[in-house]
Amino acid sequence: MSYFNFNNIKITGVTCAVPKNKIRATDYYDRFGQDYVEQFVKMTGVEEIRKTEPHQTASDLGYAAAEELLQKKGINRKDIKALIFSAHSTDYRRPATACVLHKRLHLDRNCAAFDVNLGCSAFVYSAQIISALMANSDIDKGLLIVGETMSRMVHPEDKSSVMLFGDAGAAILFEKVPDNKLSGMLCSEGEGYKAIIAPAGGFRNLKPTEEAMLFSDGNKRTLYNTWMDGAKVFEFTIRDVPQTIKHYMEYENTSPDTYDYFIMHQANKYIHKQLQKRLKISPNKMPLSLDRYGNTSAAAIPLTLCDAFGTTEAKAEYQMLLSGFGVGLSWGVMGTTISCADIYPIFETEEYFMEGIINSPEEWEGTDV
Repeated sequence: MSYFNFNNIKITGVTCAVPKNKIRATDYYDRFGQDYVEQFVKMTGVEEIRKTEPHQTASDLGYAAAEELLQKKGINRKDIKALIFSAHSTDYRRPATACVLHKRLHLDRNCAAFDVNLGCSAFVYSAQIISALMANSDIDKGLLIVGETMSRMVHPEDKSSVMLFGDAGAAILFEKVPDNKLSGMLCSEGEGYKAIIAPAGGFRNLKPTEEAMLFSDGNKRTLYNTWMDGAKVFEFTIRDVPQTIKHYMEYENTSPDTYDYFIMHQANKYIHKQLQKRLKISPNKMPLSLDRYGNTSAAAIPLTLCDAFGTTEAKAEYQMLLSGFGVGLSWGVMGTTISCADIYPIFETEEYFMEGIINSPEEWEGTDV
């Protein structure tokens, strides 16, 4: 595992945007049967998700969140010198979605902008990347945008996933602040790359058949849809994630009592309970958002922060332990302090970047540079 530690970087703002389109588990009674749906909700805890409209992307949600954050914080856009977009749900194969967001946010040319191709662990990994970038440069303010449109990556007849994955985008402001500790550990297990995968559409298998196939778990999918080996993912999560968190706490000479809250990736309710049990954490210290938003992958941690603390009037600063884990296989843990005053409520948006829809040479040509 890879340990990191910064003593001058702080999270000073968190916002989250979700689509207005709300899909309830009960909407699937006719498709999958009431008994199956109710059993699914009981096991996963997911009662509803948010789903993007056809042209709405993860970057649209992240853009809305970033605009809200910059305005709430009163940040001069010229002061943002680093922009990272971390997701699997990119706008294009090229260019980097971060460059599209750079344009839309009207950031300065003296700003580094790039993508990080990660899913469930994206927040923790990208927090390390942007913190390292800032700590070793003259960058005082950096913006991390994470998001995913997982609902558009599952087959409508895949009853194991279509009710589980939701869409969201979040923006997180990082600033140089003296004497503020941000540390963590990052891990990977590439042997598990097939455990969560969408095998078609990349350059390894660019244009295979789009025909839906029946898989061994009884679900229909195409090669373009996300597949998940639930048993392998569950085994990895309850074995490796608690172990890494314990190693981190040993390294930091801390214990579960040290942290006010544990903000975990929102995989499902059963995994959440297993993590509570193995780490000996009170349920009151591990907030849930998945019941109303589902598994939102890269956005799950900041979404949960906004859900739990965005509407509170308390201005307390809490010691947080945050952990993301999943596709890759990839996981990480991070500890830091975050003030409730810097966490804003979740809001809804239907907006999308119309200019970015390119279906003809006329819509592409004539771009000003």
